[in-house]
Amino acid sequence: MGLGLILVSFLALLGCSNPKEHVAPAIYERDSVSMMTSYGVNTLISDSGVIKYRIVTERWDVNTVKNPSRWTFEKGIFLEQFDEKFQVEAYIQADTAWYYDTKKLWELRGRVRVRNVNGMRFYSDELFWDGYKHEIYSHKPSKVITPDRTLEGTYFLSDEHMRHYTVSNSKGSFVKSDLDGDNKTQQTQQTQTNNASGATAVPTDTLKPSKREPVKRHASQKQFNQ
Repeated sequence: MGLGLILVSFLALLGCSNPKEHVAPAIYERDSVSMMTSYGVNTLISDSGVIKYRIVTERWDVNTVKNPSRWTFEKGIFLEQFDEKFQVEAYIQADTAWYYDTKKLWELRGRVRVRNVNGMRFYSDELFWDGYKHEIYSHKPSKVITPDRTLEGTYFLSDEHMRHYTVSNSKGSFVKSDLDGDNKTQQTQQTQTNNASGATAVPTDTLKPSKREPVKRHASQKQFNQ
């Protein structure tokens, strides 16, 4: 009987004890959780009532808690840039992109490709597009190909329409008329810009656009990669 009373008392004590709550810590920090995540996106984006570009991407994350707030495109992005008349000005694609909405700043990384309606092509691993300053720039080695010249440099700066641009520390091939003012001659020759060193001519077919596309959801991408 004594042993039985001891066992009953022990069980009673166990039954009256407060159960321990097992709570796992949060998996993510609060500022890393996206407010919105969309898949298979093909949409138009406007600014001040004017349609600026079309976004085509496999995944689009919007985070308004991070500082600065941002849109994230980790699966790649394809952009169509429009002018005021809703005419396509340029096609842009990259492996990864961020848009800081409060700064109106695009950051594109990894196999950045740009092509405008004038036939200009741009290749780099980095590109920034500042919507407030209306500038496009890159601090990475970049290559610019136009119908009559090819340039390579370590710094690129342009207006957001890519009509007027500067390539620093550059080398490339030029039309001879650019140097002597003779518009009739079409002979190309090797030269260098004011801040270039050891410049050599670069054939226009040395760099081809990547065959990989971040998404295949829009007909314009096929035209861009040709």
